[in-house]
Amino acid sequence: MTGRAPAPRDPATAGLRARLLARSARTRDTPPGPGYKWIALSNTTLGVLIATMDASIVIISLPAIFRGIGLDPLAAGNIGYLLWMILGYLLVSAVLVVVLGRLGDMFGRVRIYNLGFLIFAGASVALSLDPFRAGAGALWLILWRIVQAFGGSMLTANSAAILTDAFPARQRGMALGVNQITALAGQFLGLLAGGLLAAVDWRAVFWVSVPVSITGTVWSYLSLRETAAGGRGRIDWLGNLTFASGAGILLAGITYGIQPYGGHPTGWTNPWVLTGLFGGAFLLLVFCVVESRVADPMFRLSLFRVRAFAAGNLAALLTAIARGGLQFMLIIWLQGIWLPLHGYDFEDTPLWAGIFMLPLTLGFLIAGPVSGYLSDRFGARVFSTAGLVLVAGSFLGLLALPVNFDYGAFAALLLLSGLGQGMFSSPNTSSIMGSVPARYRGVASGMRSTFQNSGTALSIGVFFSLMVSGLAATLPSTLSGGLRAHGVPAGAAHEAASLPPVGTLFATFLGDNPIGHLLGTGGTLDRLTAAQRAGLTGHRFFPELVSGPFHHGLSIVFGTAAAMALVAALASALRGGHERADDDTRRGGPDRSAGDRPARTTP
Repeated sequence: MTGRAPAPRDPATAGLRARLLARSARTRDTPPGPGYKWIALSNTTLGVLIATMDASIVIISLPAIFRGIGLDPLAAGNIGYLLWMILGYLLVSAVLVVVLGRLGDMFGRVRIYNLGFLIFAGASVALSLDPFRAGAGALWLILWRIVQAFGGSMLTANSAAILTDAFPARQRGMALGVNQITALAGQFLGLLAGGLLAAVDWRAVFWVSVPVSITGTVWSYLSLRETAAGGRGRIDWLGNLTFASGAGILLAGITYGIQPYGGHPTGWTNPWVLTGLFGGAFLLLVFCVVESRVADPMFRLSLFRVRAFAAGNLAALLTAIARGGLQFMLIIWLQGIWLPLHGYDFEDTPLWAGIFMLPLTLGFLIAGPVSGYLSDRFGARVFSTAGLVLVAGSFLGLLALPVNFDYGAFAALLLLSGLGQGMFSSPNTSSIMGSVPARYRGVASGMRSTFQNSGTALSIGVFFSLMVSGLAATLPSTLSGGLRAHGVPAGAAHEAASLPPVGTLFATFLGDNPIGHLLGTGGTLDRLTAAQRAGLTGHRFFPELVSGPFHHGLSIVFGTAAAMALVAALASALRGGHERADDDTRRGGPDRSAGDRPARTTP
């Protein structure tokens, strides 16, 4: 504002306003105390925890949510609601974090972060008050999830930059490690929380975010402070438009590539999907040209000249794709095969899948802070590279397990994977954030989050397509023969076996008995004897029938994920030696020896 607001007539109000302005001025001019860094760590950790938990909390609770609004997500024409409930949040997060990180650099990281908490809290309230049913109810949830993702992106885009500003270089890896591992653990804790809360009431899945986000909003506005000077600049409108459009169209095309098209089990030959893939890629190329020519780019391509920044982000992207594939394949493996074989009802499998995956989260929580602390002394390269080698080894170990595995070996491999990902994530984040000048930390944090969130969204399209392709080769004949052997007429068995495998995958993903889904709509089950119905819809028929085809698809998925982890390990090893980042965070300026150039990696 250029003018001064009229003074209030009430002397008491005028005095209060003057005292608040004076206090605000003192706060800006006074350096933060030694305890401020811990306030920043605890608040930003709460922010990324609730943001990442809400990204995954609906995955396990989708059956209860759709039952609550009276909608069958697997019915013809409704699978789009299912996909957008899962992917809408991820797509928005992938597209907007870099924009919001750049806005944090320009207008204040704490200011954008605080606004994100406020938006997230408002969206959480709206989600829990869905007044509609059926398709309208699903659209209400999808739209408010998008708004919630917008607020969550403000939190994740600026949290790492706030911590990098608040902590000295000698403690930065530890702080970012706690924050980053909390974010990763939140993805898996969301699965457990979704299962627990959905058993109470589907609205409770959204209620849990309300008190946490409101508390975080009030706390952040009262406690967080700008410790770096914002650099005013022009908003890169053309860059924002081309990036958001290109990334959104590309990721949406990959999403719809999962769905069958014509006689194909997937939609990669669909003209609209191909248009989205090539059109999105073209817009991203235009974006790169734009960013190389504008004065104040939103995506600072010059940072990729820093070896630690470029290698760290490449490793993060590949690891995020592999991790996302692990998460979704484990859910299908547990819910569709292992848990039913061990006597769990299909309706109860979402909750127990979250519980049995806890060793993965435990590994994150153990290795993340420790490796972050040690990387402050010895550098990121050794820990992040070794962690990715452990991740690749865990994928190969899971590949060697039988479909009906011994849980002890399975839990040990999940723990190993969690330890490896924790060893990688904390030092890698610290290396990325410490390799850039202070004035670019907001946009660097946004770019880092963009690669990570894009990898998670890409993993769904990539690994679901790989699994569907693997199932399509063997599932139809296996399923048809098994159904006929249990009294299903040949015509009905052939029709059920001819349905796209993605429907079977989604049924197990939602904790639904796939046989009941395949045969229940046509009335085939009603024409069978009670004994035949009990055999077909029991705990063992489908899991034992699908074990062979599923393991074939799993071999493709985990083999690909292991290869990605090894390539990521190679990229991590090439990041360069140990470095000390700029420590000029209190003033928000770049390192004096580097000018406005990104910090170089020391040999």
